[in-house]
Amino acid sequence: MPRFSVEVENALRRAGWFQDRRVNLTRWKAAMPNFAWNAAAEEFLAEFGGIRVEDDGPGITCAREPFEFDPELAIGEEERFSELSEFFGLGFFPLGEVGQGEFFLAIDEEGIIYLLGSWAFRLGVGDLALEHLVTGVAAERLDLPTGNSS
Repeated sequence: MPRFSVEVENALRRAGWFQDRRVNLTRWKAAMPNFAWNAAAEEFLAEFGGIRVEDDGPGITCAREPFEFDPELAIGEEERFSELSEFFGLGFFPLGEVGQGEFFLAIDEEGIIYLLGSWAFRLGVGDLALEHLVTGVAAERLDLPTGNSS
């Protein structure tokens, strides 16, 4: 069974991805000392870091928008990531942005990818999240965490 649908694989390949792609994370790690790296972020960015998918237009349940995997796009947003991580009880690490910066892309320790703005929306784990981003499947709004009344 193929890893990605034909549409998603084609979009990723046009953006520079290829099987067994490996990116050196040293520069990002040095530039981002105020973010808590996790193994899922390292694994994902080692394969997809630096990729920008330019596709847009109608999608399955929402518009498709360009997205980019560059964690440095979140530099200066450490407080937002920290607050949302604490609020939801998840360790969000930045992966990049969607659209023109309307949402950050983030990953937690379990490899689940999210859209972050003033709230958090779940896209899915790794490859499924990529399928959703490329094909335009709406992310799921996270429920209010137990014990938080905001």
